[in-house]
Amino acid sequence: MALKSTSAKFGGIAKLFHWTMAILIIGMLPLGLYMHELPFSPDKFKLYAWHKSIGMLILTLALLRLGWRAIDIRPDHVPGMPPKHVKLAAAAHWLLYGLMLSLPLSGWLMTSTTGTPIDLFNTGILVPNLIGASEDALNLLKTIHDILGKALMAVAAIHIGAALKHQFVNKDATLRRMLPGGRV
Repeated sequence: MALKSTSAKFGGIAKLFHWTMAILIIGMLPLGLYMHELPFSPDKFKLYAWHKSIGMLILTLALLRLGWRAIDIRPDHVPGMPPKHVKLAAAAHWLLYGLMLSLPLSGWLMTSTTGTPIDLFNTGILVPNLIGASEDALNLLKTIHDILGKALMAVAAIHIGAALKHQFVNKDATLRRMLPGGRV
């Protein structure tokens, strides 16, 4: 498998970014919902610590992915795709990128308002706070983080649904060209 994308399909690096982030995000969304409902306990704090660390990893990967996207070529659109669908797909992808950046950033800001830096995977490597401690900012950022999380779930569901529609209804190469080892 080629590392760089071609006009027909995505390369290995783009696929690695896509599927690594998909797995992390699909795991993070239910984790966030689950841990939020737990009573205060040492286990809840451990889950929050993991959630924050994985969020920072997602933010880093999203930035690296955008950098790779800037230098890697984009495969051509699947032949026969209506221009309206091409525009909708592009808008959905940019919305996903925006959410992959803004959701972890809002979590980082929210954590910053508590005055406690993020300890990456309990290694002692601390992510500095972006803003000072503030109860008002914390409450606002909790709301923003919650809305962004629900938006990401909705847009990801649409993205997955569209990929499945292309695979099983349209029977085109849209999904196959992003699958590891997928033949186009």
